[in-house]
Amino acid sequence: MHPQHLIAFAAAGVLLSACATTPPHDDHIDQAQAAIQTLSADPLAQQAAARDLDEARARLQNAQDALASHQPIEVVDHLAYIAQRHAEAGLARVHAERARADLARAQQERTQILLAARAREAQNAQDQVQATRAQVAATRAELAQAQQELAELKAKPTDRGMVVTLGDVLFDTGQASLKPGADLALDRLASYLKVHPQTKIVVEGHTDSIGSDEYNDALSQRRADAVAHGLITRGVEADDVRAVGRGKNFPVATNDTPAGRQQNRRVEIVFSDQNGRFAQGEDVPAQR
Repeated sequence: MHPQHLIAFAAAGVLLSACATTPPHDDHIDQAQAAIQTLSADPLAQQAAARDLDEARARLQNAQDALASHQPIEVVDHLAYIAQRHAEAGLARVHAERARADLARAQQERTQILLAARAREAQNAQDQVQATRAQVAATRAELAQAQQELAELKAKPTDRGMVVTLGDVLFDTGQASLKPGADLALDRLASYLKVHPQTKIVVEGHTDSIGSDEYNDALSQRRADAVAHGLITRGVEADDVRAVGRGKNFPVATNDTPAGRQQNRRVEIVFSDQNGRFAQGEDVPAQR
């Protein structure tokens, strides 16, 4: 045989040998393998799609065995298709499980946010209650302090409110000019009113029955004006003071005796409550 023919036969033998050792290949098997690899790489695969993964691997092995045993390509492709469908079903389960986990986590976060908001609301409500209690306690303490101070001024409760009575020792007989001895009483009254600026007063002048009505009305008004002016010059707001002359119309004792007439010659300070209201609703315009 010609040497060239021998070379050709040898080359053909090598090609036939190479074809015999090269494993068969199928694109559908490659696609199934890719899907299975994607599924198996997901952390949720064993939890959510273990059965699908096992089935996909089994069908892939069947397809590979069919290809290796030279079964019809239709059989190989069908087995590879089934393997891929199992892998895709597993991926769908994984995605659904992840969505459920995300939803559960979102709901948990929402619940935590709501609980935190409710806790803040409860704390705010508790803080408000405590603040209200503290305010009530402070108000009660202020009221008790004011009552104590009024008691020190020898104020007495009446149907007109708390009243401090200043006797006629503030004035000379028949006069409306304050005597030096009135300073102590007016200083104490002014100090109280400046500490309690919400309190208003009515300064009422009263006389005994000696003299005419016109005389006593004028004298009582001048004496009330003198006391009001004395308080205002000591820093009491003029808008919080009203001076009224009551004349001889409201005696507290008989006018038939010197002692009784002395009791009737007086100046009374009527106090409002802590909100500036009087028991009988009397208005207190600005002092003129």
